[in-house]
Amino acid sequence: MREAVIVEAVRTPIARGKAAVGDLHGFHAVDLLALSLDALIKKSGIEYGDLDYLAGGCVTQAGEQAGNIARNAWLSLGKDYTAGGTTFDNQCGSAQTANHAIAAMIETGRVDIGIGCGVEAMSRVGLGANVYSGPGYFQPPVWPWDTAPDQFTMVERIAKNRGITREMVDELALSSQQNAKKAWEEGRFDSQIVTVDAPILGEDGEPSGKTKVVNRDQGPRDTTAEGLAGLKPIIEGGIHTAGNASQISDGSAAILWMTADEAKQRGFKPRARIITDCTVGTDPYYLLDGPIDATEKMFKTSGMTMNDIDLFEINEAFAAVVLSWAQVFDADMSKVNVNGGAIALGHPVGSTGARLICTALYELERQDKNTALIAMCCGSSIGTGTIIERL
Repeated sequence: MREAVIVEAVRTPIARGKAAVGDLHGFHAVDLLALSLDALIKKSGIEYGDLDYLAGGCVTQAGEQAGNIARNAWLSLGKDYTAGGTTFDNQCGSAQTANHAIAAMIETGRVDIGIGCGVEAMSRVGLGANVYSGPGYFQPPVWPWDTAPDQFTMVERIAKNRGITREMVDELALSSQQNAKKAWEEGRFDSQIVTVDAPILGEDGEPSGKTKVVNRDQGPRDTTAEGLAGLKPIIEGGIHTAGNASQISDGSAAILWMTADEAKQRGFKPRARIITDCTVGTDPYYLLDGPIDATEKMFKTSGMTMNDIDLFEINEAFAAVVLSWAQVFDADMSKVNVNGGAIALGHPVGSTGARLICTALYELERQDKNTALIAMCCGSSIGTGTIIERL
């Protein structure tokens, strides 16, 4: 079997996507993904027509995010129409799954050069807008499991099951913010970020004709333990708040893959490969414990253990998701989300899987380490996972 390797990876800054309209709100969702695609091609130096296929993640495929946004974003560049394209909805793991698909297509000889990417413009297309019964968690009329009304209820079940307290989730949230602040201060994200000339909107909400340079994530903020402790829980009696849950955001990310032979012929140094990946089902009663099941699956498949992994990116959909995973595997938290996670940086759901792979790759290179495990919880009670090895 051929070897699929990563040769380049980029992402946009992550902008706020709800309460305060963020710096990327002026971009149509198609253009938001196109920013990462265009930057990826230019940074790598390949020709647009060299691409065989791209797979993209997007959760809320409605409105401007409908109609195969991955393909539409590629066409919007106006450079090439020959590359095939498909958009995946695997909930929060959509872009991670898109990268798994591209790697598999390369390994099995279907394509030689591909892109795994993702996008979500949550300020423009609200989460749940594609659910015909209205915004929120969709449950089929016949459901043999316990009622699953929303993710907030499910994550509180996880916290109760693991004995996770309000103090513990606030502590993790504070750590996320502090790690993200340090990462930005030390310039760790600089080489992976697409600098964006973003439209400035007028008072009428339409583009004013002016632009501003956006080259930093909007989510990180000065946070204190006292401030977090004073926030009201999302649901009565719960421990999760706006401060220890992921931020609604806008953003995109993209990873360029090739066969190892193709990369060598073109003079690229392969940067990483996938050791193993998975999408697994998890108990619907808890819904969001997917990182545990994904990690267990990948360790079983690969024969690896926690001691074989140098860095971990466990998506911070909610603080209890990460803490539940950490408790099960007795994780060294100094290796987990070392540059902050979705609590600080934001979670544009359809793109986060690609963003996590991108962040893990650059951090392995920065620390001169070898392996990273990326895992996510996802709606519909699944977990997605990837173990990458630096080359």
